[in-house]
Amino acid sequence: MTWIEAIGALTGLISVWLTVRGNVWCWVWGIASVLLYVGVFFRERLYADMALQLVFCGMNGYGWYEWLYGGEKRTERMITRLPMRFVPILLVATAITAIATTLFLKRFTDAALPEMDALLTSMSLCAIWMQAQKYCENWLVWALADVLYVGMFYGKSLWLTAALYAVFTVMAVIGYFQWLKMQSNIATKPA
Repeated sequence: MTWIEAIGALTGLISVWLTVRGNVWCWVWGIASVLLYVGVFFRERLYADMALQLVFCGMNGYGWYEWLYGGEKRTERMITRLPMRFVPILLVATAITAIATTLFLKRFTDAALPEMDALLTSMSLCAIWMQAQKYCENWLVWALADVLYVGMFYGKSLWLTAALYAVFTVMAVIGYFQWLKMQSNIATKPA
């Protein structure tokens, strides 16, 4: 464990905790965390996850904007459920991204775990887009990805990061039910 991993883990926890609460400042803490993890993943040769952190930096900016101005008439975006028509699109896009990333990693890098790295990167991209749109179901994708991340990080002896992702798994379950509750409270408020 390095100090970069420790600070990255702490800022990541703060980011997810704020996200569970629906607090827009989650995005700022998320930017700090992902920038720190670029270095961690580079050192461990998890290149897709390293690149993902850079994409996450941009996605955190996008999410921050969406949460503040992505609603009707450029107002705050509200928590909603994922429209069912998006499910097959997201599944196919995630699968295609995972396959393409795996092929790239195998051909052009010395990635330690190309298939798992690519799959989790693709799932994470799907989840963060859903999170930026404030779809409750983003937490379900995060929970599944986090469980798989625990195994990958454990296998790479990234103990703190494996423990962090175990906590993220629990927080994702809590986040899902918290967002459902907040979404139903929004839906029942008089206009």
